[in-house]
Amino acid sequence: MKRSAGILLPVFSLPSPHGIGSLGKAAFSFVDFLHAAGQSWWQILPVGPAGAGNSPYSSVSTYAGSPLLIDLDALCEDGLLTVEELAAADFGGDAAAVDYAAVEQAKIPLLRRAYERGRQRDTEAVRAFTEENARWLPDYALFAAAKAHFGGAAWLDWPDAALRDREPGALARYRAELADAIDFEIYVQFLFFAQWKKLRAYAKSQGISILGDLPIYVSLDSPDVWAERPFFQLDATGHPLAVSGVPPDYFCADGQLWGNPLYNWDAMKADGYGWWIRRVDGAQKLFDAIRIDHFRAFESYWSVPAGAETAKEGKWVTGPGLDFLKALTGWFTGVQFIAEDLGSLTPAVHEVRKGAGLPGMRVLEFAFSAPDNAYLPQNYEENTICYTGTHDNDTTVGWYESAPQTERAFVEDYLGTSGAENVRRALLRMGQTSTAELFVAQVQDYLGLDSAGRINTPGTAEGNWRWRLTPGALTDELSAEVRHLTWLARRCESANH
Repeated sequence: MKRSAGILLPVFSLPSPHGIGSLGKAAFSFVDFLHAAGQSWWQILPVGPAGAGNSPYSSVSTYAGSPLLIDLDALCEDGLLTVEELAAADFGGDAAAVDYAAVEQAKIPLLRRAYERGRQRDTEAVRAFTEENARWLPDYALFAAAKAHFGGAAWLDWPDAALRDREPGALARYRAELADAIDFEIYVQFLFFAQWKKLRAYAKSQGISILGDLPIYVSLDSPDVWAERPFFQLDATGHPLAVSGVPPDYFCADGQLWGNPLYNWDAMKADGYGWWIRRVDGAQKLFDAIRIDHFRAFESYWSVPAGAETAKEGKWVTGPGLDFLKALTGWFTGVQFIAEDLGSLTPAVHEVRKGAGLPGMRVLEFAFSAPDNAYLPQNYEENTICYTGTHDNDTTVGWYESAPQTERAFVEDYLGTSGAENVRRALLRMGQTSTAELFVAQVQDYLGLDSAGRINTPGTAEGNWRWRLTPGALTDELSAEVRHLTWLARRCESANH
């Protein structure tokens, strides 16, 4: 990977008058900011329809785009909505935080209006889009329509057992009965991907590549599991035999009980890992590089018995290892993968990553314990990506202000400075000037925000995934400052835009 720099900002965090960030003008403006700031990468979080707790990491589809991220102003410009209709909608009153309930309540009816107005006009384009995505779109649309039909119930709780078990007659019957709702879901995906295609093309024209996350697991209540049950550790009724999580760690004393179904790796291997190949193929249509979330689970994963109260009851189980990763990288020779090799690591995890030739991650907020800490730049190996912090970390300012006294003392001793603002600037400089091929910082760290700017606190169920960038926060002065630092670190070609 070329020596470069990027900024992490979720799409939902972009400013917008409609309650949540979108693929509209603010996204294009952020690309302009990145370009002016000498950055080469925009790292985002998953953009699928969010599931439990509004987490992008528990999406209800590994392929679909989130309807909530569709830009409504663009639909107005396209004649599918009116300015008056947007003005009459209530998306929530907090410009600094997403109100998901309000956004969904306002946005879905507007998307329905757009569908009613555009369905005939766009018939041929939608047909072509459906054919291009025939492997996943029909199942996704039927799943979404059936879920709405049954009052939002999870597929395991649908009253029609024949549909739960995907009996051909039941599938045909519901496709006929729910035809309009299915067509609506397809049209919404058509809108999302049309807008995404424009944004990605613009980013490319500005020299900006998009780094996207591929969550390690998928939601139990998803068409991915409903449609392909043999690839998951489920019983005969579709209920999980064991679920995902991680053992006690830095973030949570009880570990984290994620609850996703675990993969049946034997079945996946017998199928030539086709499920994953199709999944990555979908991801590469969105992203220029793919960060594989929770990479260590490919060496061994934490398996928690279904029904356990905490993740502490789990155990390590051997994963698919290098055999799987070589199959994936061999299939996608033109895709840049990054391993999110954080958490409870062993020499075996590092061996698997190195064997696959994937760069790993080093997070500066984890670095300050001792001079031999692997996350300190002096200890970096080749093929390293450096972060100040990820979406699961506090902002740099928030981290410093809440750090234990011993950790803060080491930070100040190591950096030769003290105080939140001085430490923030020193960490950004340290990451930029490190030997890491790519340096990524959260936009909040360039803005100097405290813990109020935190995106997610692992182990907590409420208040996450809501932070939003306020209009006007990204100034020309800030882009010049970021560019100068990036140039000093030899991560962009010139000090001037």
